[in-house]
Amino acid sequence: MCVVVSLSLNSPFQVLTVVLNVTVEGLKVVEIEKCKNDLKKLRDEMTSRGGGRVGNCPCKYNFSEDGKKLNPRRDVPSYPKYTLSQETIEALKKPTFDVWHWEHNEMLSCLEYMYHDLGLVKEFNMNPITLKRWLLGIQENYRSNPFHNFRHCFCVSQMMYGMINLCNLPEKMTLTDMGILMTAAVCHDLDHPGYNNTYQINARTELAVRYNDISPLENHHCAVAFQILSLPECNIFANVELEAYKQIRQAIITLILATDMARHGEILDSFKHKVDSFDFTNEEHVTCLKMVLIKCCDISNEVRPTEVAEPWVDCLLEEYFMQSDREKTEGLPVAPFMDRDKVTKPTAQIGFIKFVLIPMFETVMKLFPQIEEIMVQPLRDSRDHYEELKQIDDAMTEVGHLFSLNITLP
Repeated sequence: MCVVVSLSLNSPFQVLTVVLNVTVEGLKVVEIEKCKNDLKKLRDEMTSRGGGRVGNCPCKYNFSEDGKKLNPRRDVPSYPKYTLSQETIEALKKPTFDVWHWEHNEMLSCLEYMYHDLGLVKEFNMNPITLKRWLLGIQENYRSNPFHNFRHCFCVSQMMYGMINLCNLPEKMTLTDMGILMTAAVCHDLDHPGYNNTYQINARTELAVRYNDISPLENHHCAVAFQILSLPECNIFANVELEAYKQIRQAIITLILATDMARHGEILDSFKHKVDSFDFTNEEHVTCLKMVLIKCCDISNEVRPTEVAEPWVDCLLEEYFMQSDREKTEGLPVAPFMDRDKVTKPTAQIGFIKFVLIPMFETVMKLFPQIEEIMVQPLRDSRDHYEELKQIDDAMTEVGHLFSLNITLP
């Protein structure tokens, strides 16, 4: 009996072809083990070729059940001032920005810079000290989850700032729209507990009961956002007219609620019906676009270079596994994509990239063709990368199966 395992691995850099001929009858166990090791080396080479990191999650945070309570800062904020270099200022505008190299005070300074650079401080007549206090209040109300933490908040906000620049949005939309987009991005996951809506509903948590099983997390993020803004020392919209504030508040709520992935199909379908005849003077069209933009930014990690994106997969899987372990303990249903016994990095990513990310970004590309090279093509490359890794995983599984056979040695 002869088994041939053939892999054709296409990448932007090279083509690898591996053919393993395994003769089972009379084969020494050590030779099968060598086949397994060869495949493992190949997979490691593929990961390293993509710049990916393996092993433990690089996040420095430990999960804690205890969320942070609102703790207003009445003093003048004292986080160390970080002066942005010209290189950093330019890099901030691009999806290639490496979010792993920055401490919290540096991320706060970057967010502060974005508000000034976009003209939002002037437009809303913000007190610069109030902006600092608000940002500190935001940071203090993100929990230390493996994934849904302040660094994720910064990632989403930086991607929004990048898309605003790349798509020249200030030329097409109002400064109020820019403020809504940025503020919704900053606030979109406030006080996330690390367990998703499915868990909240199945476990009948306080949040699920409070919000009647309707987007409990997203409703909670909105509530915490406006609790912070209700503090006079943190209210960046204090100098906005009442009616204008009501509209801003409603718009921010609309965007944060749009980040519930349960509504993904509904929101994308609505945008698809508008995109071919999109009208920037049509308020309904613009609102729909803003909803799609925050959705893009919220799940945009795979747009970034592999060495920046792949550690986020480790962080997300760590958070998923914590939830599924708890669901098993509590006798609740477990989603296969969150089960540590069933999911791998390639299987976790391939379907999500192919059927969620690429279709959404390609739809946005119809309105903003300039995003193809810098945002859509990296998604296609990432899909190819994970499909190659899956081929190797499948081959390793096949050889492992052969190894498990009862082989009678001569």
